[in-house]
Amino acid sequence: MPRRTSRITVDRLRTPGRLSGFLKGASICVLIAGLLSPLAQSTASAATASNDYCGGQCSDILPPGENGNATLAQILLNQAFGTQPDHAEDQLGPYSNLATGYSTLTDAKINTFFNDASFGVSSDQVASTEKPAGRTDVTIVRDKKAGIPHITGTTRYGTEFGAGYAAAEDRLWLMDVFRHVGRGQLTTFAGGAASNQGLEQEFYRNAPYTEADLQAQIDNAVANNGTRGQQALTDANAYLDGINSYIDASDSGRYFPGEYVLTGHKDSVTNAGTIDHFKITDLVALASVIGSLFGSGGGGEVNNALSLLAAQSKYGVEEGTKVWESFRERNDAEAVVTVHNGESFPYGTKPDTAQGEALPDAGSVSTEPLVYDATGTGASQSATAASETATATALSSARRGMSNALVVSGKYTASGHPVAVFGPQTGYFAPQLLMLQEIQGPGLSARGASFAGLSMYVELGRGQDYSWSATTSGQDIIDTYAVELCQDDYHYLYHGTCTAMDKVEQKNSWSPTTADGTAAGSYTMRVWKTKYGPVEYRATVGGKKVAYTTLRSSYMHEADSIIGFQMLNDPDYVKSPQTFQSAAQHINYTFNWFYADSQHTAYYNSGNNPVRATGVDPEFPIWGQAAYEWKNWDPTTNTADYTAASAHPNSIDQDYYISWNNKQAKDYTTASWGDGSVHRGNLLEDRVKKLVAAGGVTRSSLVKAMSDASLADLRAEDVVPDLLKVINSSTVTDTTAADAVSKLQTWLSAGGKRTETSAGSKKYANADAIRILDAWWPLLVKAEFEPGLGSDLYTAFGNNLPIDESPSAAHGPTGSHAGSSFQYGWWSYVDKDIRAVLGESVQGPLAEKYCGGGSLSSCRDILISTLKSAAGTSASTVYPGDDLCSAGDQWCADSIVQRTLGGIKHSNISWQNRPTFQQVVEYTSHR
Repeated sequence: MPRRTSRITVDRLRTPGRLSGFLKGASICVLIAGLLSPLAQSTASAATASNDYCGGQCSDILPPGENGNATLAQILLNQAFGTQPDHAEDQLGPYSNLATGYSTLTDAKINTFFNDASFGVSSDQVASTEKPAGRTDVTIVRDKKAGIPHITGTTRYGTEFGAGYAAAEDRLWLMDVFRHVGRGQLTTFAGGAASNQGLEQEFYRNAPYTEADLQAQIDNAVANNGTRGQQALTDANAYLDGINSYIDASDSGRYFPGEYVLTGHKDSVTNAGTIDHFKITDLVALASVIGSLFGSGGGGEVNNALSLLAAQSKYGVEEGTKVWESFRERNDAEAVVTVHNGESFPYGTKPDTAQGEALPDAGSVSTEPLVYDATGTGASQSATAASETATATALSSARRGMSNALVVSGKYTASGHPVAVFGPQTGYFAPQLLMLQEIQGPGLSARGASFAGLSMYVELGRGQDYSWSATTSGQDIIDTYAVELCQDDYHYLYHGTCTAMDKVEQKNSWSPTTADGTAAGSYTMRVWKTKYGPVEYRATVGGKKVAYTTLRSSYMHEADSIIGFQMLNDPDYVKSPQTFQSAAQHINYTFNWFYADSQHTAYYNSGNNPVRATGVDPEFPIWGQAAYEWKNWDPTTNTADYTAASAHPNSIDQDYYISWNNKQAKDYTTASWGDGSVHRGNLLEDRVKKLVAAGGVTRSSLVKAMSDASLADLRAEDVVPDLLKVINSSTVTDTTAADAVSKLQTWLSAGGKRTETSAGSKKYANADAIRILDAWWPLLVKAEFEPGLGSDLYTAFGNNLPIDESPSAAHGPTGSHAGSSFQYGWWSYVDKDIRAVLGESVQGPLAEKYCGGGSLSSCRDILISTLKSAAGTSASTVYPGDDLCSAGDQWCADSIVQRTLGGIKHSNISWQNRPTFQQVVEYTSHR
């Protein structure tokens, strides 16, 4: 009897799934032998790279590896023996090794940890060449080191056909997964595991598109963008032809991804079953997932209202509002900013007199249900928990930000040319969400990363003489409207007329498969849509029944950004920082865009920022009435007036730029909380500012700055020193507390980093100090703030901004084993409060002093008491263990996992807080 492979589920994007167990090898050897069918590919010389102006000084990296497809035989071998398909993880080791190797880095050693990102492939490094589908107008060359596809076409159609073919070669299964996620059909396709249920629910709640909706977005994007819109449609269709050609070839040749067999879509013996061709609406479904994950700032207005009401309940309206505003930190004077020359870009600011607010009556708010008629495992306890988590994620303003950028003007570099180290922090998956490629053809010349299934253009990377990258910005493009109900719960007043809501449903069911043994189940996801967007909550306002809806400016416009990416790939369009900014202006998602060539640097913040009615405060729900709608808003097309490009934070040739999802500029408010005096952006700001002051910046010194920051514990570097000031304001006589203080001080003197004792030791230096801080932080925050705020307001503020996001914190917005850390937390609150108690100057202080009621001695007592408790907390309690790690294993608790989205698994690596895809660039010349 054949053995089943262990479960393969599509993990929820923020929490790790169970890693697959090993199979017994003897029972699958015959099956493997029968399934192995290697493809013959001939070698070929590389294409010319005469259009490359980087002089061998462009590098990139994207773990775990370029190859994200595996046949059934390869999956079984991986499960049984840990063997990896070619190029499935050859970028994981170099990526991981930078954590212990950066201190001795030189420019000459950069490509020990990165790929050479020069255009073309030298003749001695060509691994293979192919003419996809026998075409004569496109060639795909793959290099020996990483197996990256270098696509060269003599026609535009052939070039894009090759891009689609290469994408399917490297990511077909992943692309198929995410087109189903985007349609809310993941469980039916991949299995009913609770994590799969949660993932499809998270996205369907905010983007419940019908097939007609998806097609309309394509039609509008094409119609509104002239010749570039028509070109984008032609490119997309050629790209789809390439994908579908590979599907047909791999199906007939039986080398398609093995997950199709394991999930019951194909039969390994008879080859029965189908792999559905991709269609153009699939690309919009894919784009909606990526845009929602990384490019949709806003939301959270109902949670904001609840915490404001809690503050006003405790302190009264006037004082409560002051307290709320001090914790909100809309425009904190101490916040690190990307445009640091003092220039103001007002957006999302507090109006002098708010108009149209629709705050809920106390206790009246309930979340709108999404799941109905659940049966079997669709109604299980784990399914309910996954649904609750998905709802909280979908409705929060604490979006996954991730990503960082360090860019230095040539005025401060050793060569006189700008240097940049930048990339998106998109999480860690197997296969990776992004894929690498080079694409050269008529009107196209770029190399870099693109999201799988959307790689008709390079989305983050380099052109002939320039590079660009992005970080998530998070400015508010989502508003919450209160629509007054009439007739029943499914009708609302629109411009005075009682109007029916539209019901959109997706019915899903699943049965056990080899990949996912979850027992059978089903449910219906149901969303009620209004002209102001989907219903997310129900409540009463002044006794009137309302539905709270969310309206996103990029809703029904998921395809629009394709024009900006087309421009970024066009060597005849981007020739300067100004034309780069013009291209970025065509991207409607909320991102910070960075640019470097041999002479200039630039920055631009993208997104369709709606022009709001006078007096509307975007922090809170507003009435769904004509007076409070976006200026010139058309509900049929969801278009409106948007702020001018010049009103977006932008800059050319600033001395340096840093971004780690921090505040963009003075007076520019982001939707998420936490842009205060301590932000992980400070870790970059402090290091880059020091480098620039000294001058002579090189690629290696900027990589060192990034890597040093990637290992820093933000709390240790920027908050603990002030905590210790309070504690050491008098002699510490308690031996337990004194020992803990000594360990913390020793750790801080060593740099306050979470680093291994030596490469591969899987043990942290200063491990006990790290354990103490990890245990201490939640204790001290609670003891510092809850007595003054009261439990209700403390909890409400915690719903707006999580207390902590340490590397091992599974409860944070990013989740455990995800790398990205210290984006959200109360570090700024603690910093401001402790400095106030110490009598130090604080710009934008909290409305009150909280630690010990403002008494230094009482505050000291609280800190010592909680520190003693933390010191006595065992490692097994601080790091309780999970499916990967045993309780008490500190290094493992922090470690990064490539979360399985298919059948191939990888070993965990040591924690780093850095971009997933990363470039290191310094151009030597310009066209």
